[in-house]
Amino acid sequence: MPAKDDKPEPTVEELSRQVEALRADIAAIAETLKGLGRAGTRAAADEVRDRAEHARAGAEARIEDVHARLDAALAEADRMARDRPATAMGIAAGLGFLVGLLLGRR
Repeated sequence: MPAKDDKPEPTVEELSRQVEALRADIAAIAETLKGLGRAGTRAAADEVRDRAEHARAGAEARIEDVHARLDAALAEADRMARDRPATAMGIAAGLGFLVGLLLGRR
């Protein structure tokens, strides 16, 4: 029985051609999605690389700051030891005693 609009039913051969065309379209879409995935992966890797570089630069700046502070503290300790040797010896002895207590408890 013909359809309401009087179009003839498609043949098996026509349906086979349409299925093959759909398969080709789906394969093309899959390749496009794969390409988009690779581009997204590259973009994500670039973002991670940029963030790591930024973190490394920040860490280097903090390390330089810590080094500067440590140098200043050591210079101050050296100056204090020269100005007040007895006080410096007392502090060193007290710290040594505390470290000995802490290590002795292990």
